Amino acid sequence: MTSYVIEADGGSRGNPGPAGYGAVVMDASDGQVLAEAAEAIGVATNNVAEYRGLIAGLRSVLELAGDGAEVAVRMDSKLVVEQMAGRWKIKNEGLRPLALEAGKLARRLRVTEWTWIPRARNQHADRLANEAMDAAAKGLTWKAGGSATPRETITDASPAQGAGGPATSDAAARRAASDSGAQRMGGSVARGAASLAEQTDLLDAGDITELSAPTASVAAAQQRTRGTGWSPPTHVATSLVLLRHGETPLSIERRFSGLGDPDLTPNGLAQAAAAAEKLSRDPYRPDVIVASPRTRAQQTAQAVAARTGLDYEVDEDLRETDFGAWEGHTFTEVQRRWPTELAAWLTDPDTPPPGGESFTAVAHRVERAEQRLKDTYEGRTILVVSHVTPIKTLLRLALLAPPAALYRMHLDLACLSLIEHYADGQSVVKTFNDTSHLR
Repeated sequence: MTSYVIEADGGSRGNPGPAGYGAVVMDASDGQVLAEAAEAIGVATNNVAEYRGLIAGLRSVLELAGDGAEVAVRMDSKLVVEQMAGRWKIKNEGLRPLALEAGKLARRLRVTEWTWIPRARNQHADRLANEAMDAAAKGLTWKAGGSATPRETITDASPAQGAGGPATSDAAARRAASDSGAQRMGGSVARGAASLAEQTDLLDAGDITELSAPTASVAAAQQRTRGTGWSPPTHVATSLVLLRHGETPLSIERRFSGLGDPDLTPNGLAQAAAAAEKLSRDPYRPDVIVASPRTRAQQTAQAVAARTGLDYEVDEDLRETDFGAWEGHTFTEVQRRWPTELAAWLTDPDTPPPGGESFTAVAHRVERAEQRLKDTYEGRTILVVSHVTPIKTLLRLALLAPPAALYRMHLDLACLSLIEHYADGQSVVKTFNDTSHLR
């Protein structure tokens, strides 16, 4: 039975403009108000303010009842509710740090529902947010009960802090300004894809046909400060080293290989050993190894584990796409037997193979696995041993690329790629399809 109810809201007078949030915690049984929180947060967007209101509400419940308390969360922000429920993707990188903070707090509680409610039913939280903004406009700070006290001068170097935590910087607010509302996971898909004959990169094939990108430091650089693109330097939070498994009999014959479970060939075992040798030394040496449940991925992970002295764990969400009726067939065979279905599959990530799994469904579970790894092993170097589609999906998500980007990447067998996730929410692809260890 739910014990507490959080109603939270946030607003911006300008979007971005002077902003504030409000949150109220009530007893679920009788509606009694148990706690209120509100704060003006300077210049920010509506979405930033709404997330700050949610964070304040979650913290208030933790202060009242501690970890494990049952709580229902209700807001009139469709975006925040759907993103926190995991149904919508966070596309605005300015919101990601706030969503991560809210997620960590929520995991300490037992959230029984994430519910959107009309603004008319969220008047208490809305009133608190407006009281905080009104007080700030007069140079005052909001206090519980609707009173206000003289406000300390706030500079850019010392952002205000209150029940909702550190205020979002102006830069973050400007980044979040582009978030215009609810956005479904996946985005638009580029139509008119490349010719069908060019799409064999989606199979379990593995000729080494491209030069690898330069490698980058990982573990040895965890404590360094560096820049991300044009942004100021920031601390590296978590590094994902992505290793595709070695060769299998289906790779040699260029056949669809999803939930089937072939072993590595002798050449595949040699490729895994070569990758393990490279991964046993800095800057690639991992702290953690996580693998797909498929045998080909586990054999590759075992080679690295034996060389590095680490154990490895299995994550079901890192498995390859379920290709359904196409499993074990060549691309040409599929093109002849299922021409209409194949054409649709190659242009629409929501379309699965007959009896199989769509790329959109794969993206949902891969993103779930990635977030789980970042939360569990924050600040460490994680080796992910997986397959073409999951690895391409991780790279696509890091690049904020549309689903159609899957059709524009090539990954060789036993190749290495590297993504660095920074503490400010940014992600950078530092290495792509590195096969230098195989030459």
